[in-house]
Amino acid sequence: MSLAPRAVLVHRTTEYEELVARHGTHGQAAYFLGTRGRDIEEVADRHHRARRALAEVVAAIPLAWRQARVERADLDRFLFGPEDVLVVVGQDGLVANVAKYLSGQPVIGIDADPGRNPGVLVRHRPADAARLLASAGTAAADELTMVEAVADDTQRLVALNEIYLGAAGHQTARYRLGLEGDGGVVEAQASSGVIVGTGTGATGWLRSVWQERGGRQRLPSPADERLLWFVREAWPSPATGTSLVSGELTGPARLTLTVESERLVAFGDGMESDALELTWGQSVRVGVCGERLRLTG
Repeated sequence: MSLAPRAVLVHRTTEYEELVARHGTHGQAAYFLGTRGRDIEEVADRHHRARRALAEVVAAIPLAWRQARVERADLDRFLFGPEDVLVVVGQDGLVANVAKYLSGQPVIGIDADPGRNPGVLVRHRPADAARLLASAGTAAADELTMVEAVADDTQRLVALNEIYLGAAGHQTARYRLGLEGDGGVVEAQASSGVIVGTGTGATGWLRSVWQERGGRQRLPSPADERLLWFVREAWPSPATGTSLVSGELTGPARLTLTVESERLVAFGDGMESDALELTWGQSVRVGVCGERLRLTG
């Protein structure tokens, strides 16, 4: 007997909840914010909007379906199933946070606070949830390109926006960088890290680096099988070069980085707590991921 679909609601703790948890009561949180020139009512209003959005989505789940909830901080410990339908209620970044843990399940992005979010990934309102869930298995979905990093010890990391490779505290990272199939050209570098990003990431961190470099390369679209990569603040010295500082990766092309520091990390979409640990002599290959994020349009 096949299982009924399971609606998995993904959300995150609100700023108001974090403040009350830290300071104990609403009044103490209000006092703390007041000393910094902020009004807790604005924070509380956003909290209530987020909770109303979550409640409206829960009410829209078909009665025959199973349900589960997962908070952003617990994503790496949650077991997703093939019959799941992900409903992300929150900000655009929350969709990126969950993408790395999926394997083809459809994702519905619900904007919990319209007007504050760009709405690139959370494209729908809570009132749309019933219609979207009813057609979750047949609705048109955008297949968004992701980026992956695979280390020589089989560690693997997937991200929707970008992968950062460098020192954990963003200090100087030392490594050797090369492009597979580029005649074996490899360059020793010292920099503040390497960013490899997708078309979805071109609305965020990747775009800021691209703009700083003059915007000479064409940004990919979210569905393009094309990535852009940039070396941040490469340092020229007798032992390190700056000739390989940007480029693009298409199809099977891979950027290879070999660690020449005591410890480097690779993390995706800003989630430093869920990073690959890389030590001296290890290598990691970065390129287009074979899996896509299925985002309901």
